[in-house]
Amino acid sequence: MKSDLRIAVTQLAAERNLPQPVVVKAVEAALAAAYKRDPAAQGQDVIVEMDPADGDVTVRTVRHVVEEVEDPLMELTVEDAQKLQEGAVVGDIIETGQLDYNPGRIAAQTAKQVVMQRLREAERDIVFEEFIDKEGEVLTATIQRVESRWVTIDLGKAEAVMPPAEQSPFERYRPGQQLKFFVVQVGKTIRGPEIVVSRTHPDLLRRLFEVEVPEIFSGVVEIKAIAREPGARSKVAVTSNQEGVDAVGACVGLRGIRIQNVVNELLGEKIDVIEWDEDPVKFIANSLSPAVADRVILNVEDESATVLVPDRQLSLAIGREGQNARLAAKLTNWRIDIQGTSQIVEEAPAIPEPEVSVAAAEVAAAPVAEVAEASPVAEVKSEIAVEPVVDDRAAKAAADAELAALEEELAVLEREEEERKAAKESEVLDVSSDDLWQVDGGSKAAPAKAVDGIRFAEDIAGFRETDAGRRGGRRGGSSARNRRRR
Repeated sequence: MKSDLRIAVTQLAAERNLPQPVVVKAVEAALAAAYKRDPAAQGQDVIVEMDPADGDVTVRTVRHVVEEVEDPLMELTVEDAQKLQEGAVVGDIIETGQLDYNPGRIAAQTAKQVVMQRLREAERDIVFEEFIDKEGEVLTATIQRVESRWVTIDLGKAEAVMPPAEQSPFERYRPGQQLKFFVVQVGKTIRGPEIVVSRTHPDLLRRLFEVEVPEIFSGVVEIKAIAREPGARSKVAVTSNQEGVDAVGACVGLRGIRIQNVVNELLGEKIDVIEWDEDPVKFIANSLSPAVADRVILNVEDESATVLVPDRQLSLAIGREGQNARLAAKLTNWRIDIQGTSQIVEEAPAIPEPEVSVAAAEVAAAPVAEVAEASPVAEVKSEIAVEPVVDDRAAKAAADAELAALEEELAVLEREEEERKAAKESEVLDVSSDDLWQVDGGSKAAPAKAVDGIRFAEDIAGFRETDAGRRGGRRGGSSARNRRRR
């Protein structure tokens, strides 16, 4: 038949969800603490042993073997210990007697307090042992409360805290919200295990990809580097360890379903997956995705790189507030300077023209026939076709000079045309001449000789044509008068 103590231990273990041996140890410590206060112990140390099978309890008084005695009631020297037990050494426990197990003589309140304290310590130790192995893992938990800037997370058997440094500035947390958290640290304190979780750690992104992408979990695809600005944007460099496997395509998934799941877990954070390469030039060029780099110039001593991109993609390569360039520098561990191609062309120094000697200049200025006569090797050299070296900048300068000459010639022609028009308009007819206004001065009987004169105002200085049809068609002309006559 089970004793009442055995039944109480079993029930307490079930309620606390603790192993039965842990509860037995707590009860033994509580009984020992209570028996030490009993006068029958005479100030000696007490050890209580309980049989888990039937609940029998044995209470013994003991003394500890030490080199130098400080408490005569609880300690004794090696010489005195060897009198009681042969071969005793320092550190042994010598039994000096036994006490009768009488629960009525025990301070029940003291035993209860000790039992509860030991059970709490046992619970904390169990939680610590459970979560110490989960450090560096991702857990799905619920936000319990938000106090000031600290967030408390409910992990079931324990509580975790998320300090402000581990919170994303683009996320808003509310009680009851369920999210995934990265376990940064598991410590042991007086109040119990202290678990610190994070939403900004780069390994949170790594663990989410391992969950969503089987190739990463199995090791076929490897994540080489991660650069992250929590809540805003991240860059992940991946490579394939198996031929024929597209690392970027495996992370993106069919129609982007895999990477979309990761983005949803991070509440909309943008993620760029790029191809990792051993060559720093290719890796730096890939890190500026989605921009395309024309050329990468490395400076190994300073660990810096100058990247040339087309002018139309300069803003895309730099990113909003320099975000794309900043993430690329974190990803590659190189200091990156992004410049446009046109800027490099403008800053390039002019190539000096080669010096030509006087003799060479005279030969160049001489006619071809004279050069052939002067040099016996000219006939051989003339048969060899030498392609001139064309400099892009020199050709561009020549084209600009030709264009400027054409524009200047066009401007001269325009000025001449304007001067011609102005001269034509400035021609004024001399109206002071008597011949111009002379009319027929003869009489009806003997008309005078008609002189050449102008009969109509329209004919003066050619302002209007003298076409009779045009004059007749004007408003108020002969056509209107003919109609009135009819």
